[in-house]
Amino acid sequence: MALTADGSAIRMQASQKALESAPELIARSSERTGQSQFQEAALTFLQDRLHASYVVLVQAERGQWRTVAEAGQSEPLPLGLMADVLDADIAAAEAGWLASPLLRRSGQGELLLAKMDETTALELVDVDAHAALLGKVLQIARHQSHDESRIQRLEAILRIAGQWNQTLETETLLAQMAEASTRLLDSQRASIFLWDRPNRTLVGRPALGVENDELRIPQDSGIVGQVIQTGETRRVDQESGQHEIDRQVDEKLGFQTQTLLCVPLLTKEGEVFGAFEIINKKNGNFTAEDEEALLELSAHAAIALENTQQIEQLLISRQQMAEQAAQHVNLIGNSPVLEALRSTVGRVADTDLAILILGENGTGKEVVSQSIHYLSSRRNEPFVAVNCASLAETLLESELFGHEQGAFTDAHEARAGKFELASGGTLFLDEIGDLSIGGQAKLLRVLEEKIVVRVGGSLPIHTDARVVAATNQDLAAMVRKKTFREDLYFRLNVVTLELPPLRERGTDIILLAEHFLSDFCMKARRGMPRFTGEARKRLREHGWPGNVRELRNLMERLAYLSQGDKIDVEDLAFILAPDGESPNSLPLDLTLTTATSRFQTEYIKKHIQSSGNNVSDAARRLGLHRSNLYRKMRTLGMNTEEG
Repeated sequence: MALTADGSAIRMQASQKALESAPELIARSSERTGQSQFQEAALTFLQDRLHASYVVLVQAERGQWRTVAEAGQSEPLPLGLMADVLDADIAAAEAGWLASPLLRRSGQGELLLAKMDETTALELVDVDAHAALLGKVLQIARHQSHDESRIQRLEAILRIAGQWNQTLETETLLAQMAEASTRLLDSQRASIFLWDRPNRTLVGRPALGVENDELRIPQDSGIVGQVIQTGETRRVDQESGQHEIDRQVDEKLGFQTQTLLCVPLLTKEGEVFGAFEIINKKNGNFTAEDEEALLELSAHAAIALENTQQIEQLLISRQQMAEQAAQHVNLIGNSPVLEALRSTVGRVADTDLAILILGENGTGKEVVSQSIHYLSSRRNEPFVAVNCASLAETLLESELFGHEQGAFTDAHEARAGKFELASGGTLFLDEIGDLSIGGQAKLLRVLEEKIVVRVGGSLPIHTDARVVAATNQDLAAMVRKKTFREDLYFRLNVVTLELPPLRERGTDIILLAEHFLSDFCMKARRGMPRFTGEARKRLREHGWPGNVRELRNLMERLAYLSQGDKIDVEDLAFILAPDGESPNSLPLDLTLTTATSRFQTEYIKKHIQSSGNNVSDAARRLGLHRSNLYRKMRTLGMNTEEG
């Protein structure tokens, strides 16, 4: 068992009994649907396992002890012992009681206590080891629960944002925002405040209980005023911050504010133009998870509001305005061309229109198709991707439409095809231009009839898969050359999305680079280095023939190979060639041997150049001995006199 920061592994290994208990406790955790249910089951198991008359899990909260779960005959708790164990953060025993912290140095204040049975002697080491075991299992379960809740909230937010995209009237949009946030965060009320800078006023809508459902307050009034002025999130609990609440507003609205959560609304340039406020959590205080969800929701709200019209006009008029779709998490960037793409995706996602995605290799065609899927009402159904270039015509029908057992030599069992698997969801047909003419005819028939018949079968199977196709080829030209069916082209090409190459996306290059670098640095367990100004310029100037895929691969190499806390232009020199082509961007007409030799030659040259023509240093960076590098250079036909 690996050593952990809180020493749980060492504590568990000190007791053979605890090690034997681990599989059962983990199994019980996976069987229970909720944390409370598992805690009760775990305490019952531990009482039996430790032969204790009473076991109890307690937690210190604001100077008080709260019983979380218990099993056995309840007895008065040893408060003195509990305080000592909490302060010392180690196990202890007193008058038949044994107590131990669950996770040391965690700050959670959770203790496991066991009362010895009169006929059984309890070992402190066993209680301590089982406390560590319970703490670890609970920690894992809580993390899983948090991740599941976050995914559910993000899905709900995407659904909400999709609904906002269908609303053209501003007042209706604001009301939807308030209703959706109170429902999502289980609160009583919500308002969106817009900053009327010329009049130094905040305009809140909706505002129940006042004329025109609109509240106007000074721009520095109360919590919302602080958020507007500082751009920082504020949270007020029942126990703190009550004096900061503007009670005059409460009186005007006939409402009593007890808890409050307020986040800023930001323009695309990062300037504050308003605030999103929710009031009175129905059960307790607002949490960090609530804050995270409202920040996510406010980002979509800001985009919707900013895109209806200019903010100044929005504060005055109540005209019908079109708002743009919320962005999917994977469509990263704010260039005009990507904003236009994101807008179109938002409008067509929740329809059943056929979509054709065009773009160079590596521009993110599958990412866009996934965005369409997850922004649609089909998001809870399968997303199935098929690369048509890999489908031989002899296997086409089996792959797309399925086959029955015994339909051909290797059909040892029946198998559903991609259309069946994607029914109710989305079928992404990548490289559609590589489909044979015969395959095109079979695909067209299914698209028209929405019925498939498995190879070797006779039963018609209805399919409701939405088809999104993609290609890097000019299908219109292929139609003219009779290499692509015109009727299939028109069937697929109801809506066309053209993805821009990375070189045309301006500052998106840096945003994407930082996004990928952050992800890979996290995997590499290192801090994320920053790009210098020259490195940023070099990234923007590069031609990116491999588009986003090439950029992603570059960031992966930098995450693992670069050193220090910054990335300078020299760190890119051996990866990005001056002519805008990277060493791994080789013509596709080369043999593997020729391509490998060319790459190795260029790679070695770049290392020698970046080492100031010091071959020994270049060899060290390449993980080779100096003599071996010379031997490799001679094998590749390189000039060995340069170093």
